Amino acid sequence: MQCLEQIEKWPVEHAAAAVVRADGTVAGTYGPAGRRFPLASVTKPLAAYAVLVAYEEGAIELDEPAGPDGSTVRHLLAHASGLAPDERRALSAPGTRRVYSNAGFETLGEHVARATEIAFSDYLREAVLEPLGMADTALEGTGSPARDAVSTVDDLTRFAAELQAPRLLDPRTVAEAMTVQFPGLAGVLPGYGNQRPNDWGLGFEIRDSKSPHWTGASSSPRTFGHFGQSGTFLWVDPDAGAACVALSDRDFGPWAIEAWPPLTEAVLAELRTS
Repeated sequence: MQCLEQIEKWPVEHAAAAVVRADGTVAGTYGPAGRRFPLASVTKPLAAYAVLVAYEEGAIELDEPAGPDGSTVRHLLAHASGLAPDERRALSAPGTRRVYSNAGFETLGEHVARATEIAFSDYLREAVLEPLGMADTALEGTGSPARDAVSTVDDLTRFAAELQAPRLLDPRTVAEAMTVQFPGLAGVLPGYGNQRPNDWGLGFEIRDSKSPHWTGASSSPRTFGHFGQSGTFLWVDPDAGAACVALSDRDFGPWAIEAWPPLTEAVLAELRTS
């Protein structure tokens, strides 16, 4: 796709991007698609998918207690547990605010590890990465399920295809993951300020009517995905029938706020005419 050439103008040393259609075919790639990049918070969708596999395997339940008092696995996946961003302390009661929490995903990883008696990094590899052929993706050792995975654009195209046509999970589980959990909760979207509402599914941010936002103005409200502070993003737009992955080696900042929406707009425009 010619639109992906936009990444050449990004103020980064290295970047790669790809677009994946709903049928799993790759519409286009650009840049070093086999290069490994730190994912930062794009780790979270991978971790969430592993948690959902554990749920389908019967190791855990979405509404069983996990985290602070009154919180469940569902609360933790949806950033509604009340846990602080990077501390194991509660800022609010579960289900009352959308507090984006790395600590919540670390708590999830520990919860799944206890339930399965498998280290979370190993569970993620066995449940998600290996079945999808994501050989260059890893959460090393005791790395945080919130932010410490590394991957490539080539590997994430496989994950993007899975999100659109699930093989590892029942499509009903994936549909639930992309449905707003605890509707109406307000909160801060990192880098983009207070959002009312700040909608999330089970490990995936849901665009809805958020403004400002890191996707495009013409992205459908059903668009879901995640971005990372290492200058990475993955979105799926069900109405467009496609997903887009972009990885770079420059931390998120004003450059990304300026560069990412035009890329998304160009991708969506080229998809409409292809």
